[in-house]
Amino acid sequence: FCCLYANSLKMDVVKEVLAKHQKELDKYKPITVEKHLECRLDVGSLLITDPNDFDDRELRDNKEEYLTALTRENTQLLVNAIWELPTERVDESIVAKLPEPTTVLPRLRKPPGPRPLTKWEKFAKEKGISKKKKDKKTYDETMDKWVPTYGFKRAEAEKAKDWVLEVPQNADPNTDMFQKKIDLRNEKVAKNEIQRMKNIVRAKKIDMPRSGYLGPEAASSSQLLTAVTVAKSSTASVGKFQNKLPKEKEARGLGIKELIPGGKRKQSHITQTPEKEANLDLIKSVLNKKPKLDVSKAVSMEKRDNRLAREAEAENEPGKKGGKKPKGKGSRKAVGKKSKGNRGQRAPGKKAQAGRKRR
Repeated sequence: FCCLYANSLKMDVVKEVLAKHQKELDKYKPITVEKHLECRLDVGSLLITDPNDFDDRELRDNKEEYLTALTRENTQLLVNAIWELPTERVDESIVAKLPEPTTVLPRLRKPPGPRPLTKWEKFAKEKGISKKKKDKKTYDETMDKWVPTYGFKRAEAEKAKDWVLEVPQNADPNTDMFQKKIDLRNEKVAKNEIQRMKNIVRAKKIDMPRSGYLGPEAASSSQLLTAVTVAKSSTASVGKFQNKLPKEKEARGLGIKELIPGGKRKQSHITQTPEKEANLDLIKSVLNKKPKLDVSKAVSMEKRDNRLAREAEAENEPGKKGGKKPKGKGSRKAVGKKSKGNRGQRAPGKKAQAGRKRR
């Protein structure tokens, strides 16, 4: 009985080990893949095209698992084709040489061309100058040690080396030579930056004026005339006192008013006339102004005031109540308005016509 029990335990252990080994083998899929239709491979573009149809049942029941298995199989076919290519060893790595791609891929734009050479690269190519790799450190005999050739530690080495600077005999003894050296270095950096921007503009083929002034090769005569006009009108008096040449023309055209500062701000109140004469002219213009009188309107206003005064006196008379005349058949308003006898005026401010109007 003990022997049978021991044999059964051994069988169980063996079955468990075999099941575990089979489970580990299931993780690794075989490298051989069988397809009903052969896939089209373009190893140069690392592209594979599978013409086989999908299994609708598998795709509907287990979508994620089915797509994962299909992707693995196609990738395995592509990897198998790569391993069939000739290989070489580069830095302890095996590299395969891909052939030329056979699939033509469409592009939205044309492929970029070669980068244009800069001014220095053209000069170096013509003179046969080749770029040499600089050493990271150089030996300095003055400091008697190795110092960095470039980098942030290079500046520290320069400070330690040039801890004192000699002032030239023809210079001011109070000149700060350290600041002068810094300014000279900043000037070189700015010059290099301007040259770099010029290289970019030249590579993009953009017309750009030279630095400092507009040259004839970069600007037309109208542009030069516009530049002169803008420069003259950029003064405090908006070009009021700027002298002109005998046959000088003014710039005209589209956008000139926006360029000239005088079109955007008011001109100065200062003129070429002396201040005393300008003040006298201003006083004369104020004192010589006469008020504009409308005689006909003044006469009508005077008549109206007299009429109102008479009505006020009639109301204040003691023999009459209310000061109003009784209305009746013999009243003037019922008969009609009395004629003015060509002494009045129908409308104030309107000239009276001479003579009697005929009917």
